[in-house]
Amino acid sequence: MRHDYKNFSTQEINSPGKFRPEKAHLLLITAIAVGLTIGFSLMPNQAGANKKDTITEKQSNIESSLQPAKTQRIIESLSLPDEPQVNSLQLPLTRSADSAEDTSLNWKTVKVKSGDTMAQIFSRLGISASVLHQVINTDKSARKLANIRPGQNIRFQLDEQGALHQLVYQYDIANSLQIKKNSSGFDAETLTKSLDKRIAHSSANITHSLFLAGQSAGLSDNMTMHLANIFGWDIDFALDMRKGDHFTVIYEEIFLDDKKIRDGNILAAEFHNRGKTYRAIRYEDKNGQARYYSPDGMSMRKAFLRSPVEFSRISSRFSLGRKHPILNKIRAHKGVDYAASRGTPIKATGDGKIVFKGNKGGYGKTIIIKHGSAYSTLYAHMRSYNKRSRIGSRVKQGQVIGYIGSTGLATGPHLHFEFRVNGVHRNPLTVRLPKASPLPKKYRADFKTKAKSLVTQLDLIKTNTLASLQ
Repeated sequence: MRHDYKNFSTQEINSPGKFRPEKAHLLLITAIAVGLTIGFSLMPNQAGANKKDTITEKQSNIESSLQPAKTQRIIESLSLPDEPQVNSLQLPLTRSADSAEDTSLNWKTVKVKSGDTMAQIFSRLGISASVLHQVINTDKSARKLANIRPGQNIRFQLDEQGALHQLVYQYDIANSLQIKKNSSGFDAETLTKSLDKRIAHSSANITHSLFLAGQSAGLSDNMTMHLANIFGWDIDFALDMRKGDHFTVIYEEIFLDDKKIRDGNILAAEFHNRGKTYRAIRYEDKNGQARYYSPDGMSMRKAFLRSPVEFSRISSRFSLGRKHPILNKIRAHKGVDYAASRGTPIKATGDGKIVFKGNKGGYGKTIIIKHGSAYSTLYAHMRSYNKRSRIGSRVKQGQVIGYIGSTGLATGPHLHFEFRVNGVHRNPLTVRLPKASPLPKKYRADFKTKAKSLVTQLDLIKTNTLASLQ
């Protein structure tokens, strides 16, 4: 068969070497073979890829099953096909009634300022006076809102329009007043947290002062003062204290949620002073009246305190032949001078009535108190008086009647104190003071039972304390 090669391109004709028809056939066959080879090679490769993908998918599923649940959910969510994104804020919220109420009500805490009243606080919050009237008249307990004090917090729950839904006023460490809105007005309720009382005891030897001894025993200053007040009718803590005196006290500690919040009552105490031991037991009768008695039922309380000023220094004693420091001549000093800083409180030593108040010559500012028909006391050189101290007013033992100064003939701030029996001056430091009434007979059996247990505890503490010192 003859072929015409005149139609080949000039490039092919002019290619190196001599052109042959056999070569053209060879090129055509080679091209076809290469094409078929490429086509067939693609088919097994695609099957292999599918097989590899299947193995990879199985392996991925096994690995996913070994992941924590949270991680697995994240992987699955990421593998989901794309979906149109929805802005959740544009969707209507579907909540329960309670949760919807929580989002629409807000709490505000108001700290009571000096001079604040509930009317002023309600006004600042934009709450009407009519609502305040409803709140105050909800219940008798709501009247506590009339006694708010600076520094206290009151919490208000208001809705978006500022209307009051709830009020919470914590008036002491354990009690709160809750006033809550109802369908017709407001309801009041007192919420009380339970307080735990725990019994503790402390002992100490006095080396410098009662307060330092109290601190070394872990007592607060208030507890030490309370201890001094219990024995204040028998011991003059300004005059009678001696190095080596010692005391033991059994008392309560008040806890709220396992946290101590304050000291409670002293249940029993012993004070050893100048070789003599005094003991006091607390007893509360059926009427809630609590007082301290000796173990035999005699009242620790006397008709008069030994000293009108706590823990002061005696600067001048009772004397009929003392030389006056200002007049420079012998002049009887028919009282006792207690030196203390200016402004120190002065206490009435017994129940009575003020019969004189004013300037009294060299005494300066003076108060005289009449105690029944036989006794009277005089307090002189005061800087100022208590506002409640008025002529004719009744005073209680321990009540502050004035403050130490240096008015009249005085070289420095001090209190001049006199004690008279039937108009005759007596030495306040040595006069025999009348006792208060003993425990009523109807309580004595109950008292002795309770006192016996406390006395046993005092004895045990003393024994253990002495043993630890040896």
